[in-house]
Amino acid sequence: MHNDENSIYILFNGAGVLTALGLLGISIWIVDVDLATKGYWVMGLAMLMICLVNLVKYRFDQRKSEEIYAKLESAKNEKLLKEYAVSDDQI
Repeated sequence: MHNDENSIYILFNGAGVLTALGLLGISIWIVDVDLATKGYWVMGLAMLMICLVNLVKYRFDQRKSEEIYAKLESAKNEKLLKEYAVSDDQI
């Protein structure tokens, strides 16, 4: 079920991005400036999209590594507690 909820969010966000890009493309096409200026705007927008994708990816990777580190710390602490409990029972 969790995966279905994520796919709905991904679909909604993808539709939003495509709509925004379409409307932006139409507005760049309609505006009355030189073709070189339009090309410059499009390059800037492409670079912005690349930066945003990288930002989301790095934030996701950072969150994932923090979760893995927390799980490792939890497992280490649990192992230490089990060893301490076993050694305490033997005394």
